[in-house]
Amino acid sequence: MADCIFCKIVEGKIPAAKVSESENVIAFLDINPISSGHTLVVSKEHFELLVDVPDKLLGDIIAVTRRVAKGVMKATGSDGFNLLQNNHRCAGQSIPHVHFHIIPRKIGDHSWFNWKPKSSNGQEIETLRDAIKGNIL
Repeated sequence: MADCIFCKIVEGKIPAAKVSESENVIAFLDINPISSGHTLVVSKEHFELLVDVPDKLLGDIIAVTRRVAKGVMKATGSDGFNLLQNNHRCAGQSIPHVHFHIIPRKIGDHSWFNWKPKSSNGQEIETLRDAIKGNIL
């Protein structure tokens, strides 16, 4: 896509601090990191949403993500990492191109997530389960 910043990085039109590159996937440091070592793993082919990515390519993306995450943890001395993938602007996707965030974490770094779980009843769970199962292709 002509105006996609990630496509421009893939094409070499915008510089990036690449940490890994394969035939289908590129990984580079985020220019606005949540933590030091925050890395993006991006499909070279433009797909806006995870649900649009062909299975084979998605497998390639996940394999690279796993390898890069190991390297990020070792390089940063992190105790763990968050793996984040957003779809649509309402879910926090700011660049409409499939990508995964590897965000290194250390014990005591105070999670930037503010999870507020809510309770649900058994009937609600069963209704949702059935609805989801009926819509999985």
